[in-house]
Amino acid sequence: MESNRIVRTAAVAALAVAAVAAVGVLLVRDQISRSRRDLFSPHTLRRLAALEYLGGLPASVDTVLLLRDFIEWEKRSPRNRSLARKRAEAVLQRLEESLAAREVG
Repeated sequence: MESNRIVRTAAVAALAVAAVAAVGVLLVRDQISRSRRDLFSPHTLRRLAALEYLGGLPASVDTVLLLRDFIEWEKRSPRNRSLARKRAEAVLQRLEESLAAREVG
């Protein structure tokens, strides 16, 4: 009887951990999607927040390409958006250096 209760408690705990992990994955995916969408927002603070988020991600070719697209979009903008563009260029440079170092090493 005691062993059944221990097994049942362990199973419930494992299910709870799996449910929390699944919710965590969904939240991370939503945050990534929101950050990519906010990167092209008309609001400067949202763009800067998205750049900070992307800069904190591990370097990837997808992120580098996204930042290159963003920089071109910023250059074509009718408004002066140099702050976000400069930050994007700094993040892009860091990510490109990280990718280059990964290739060499």
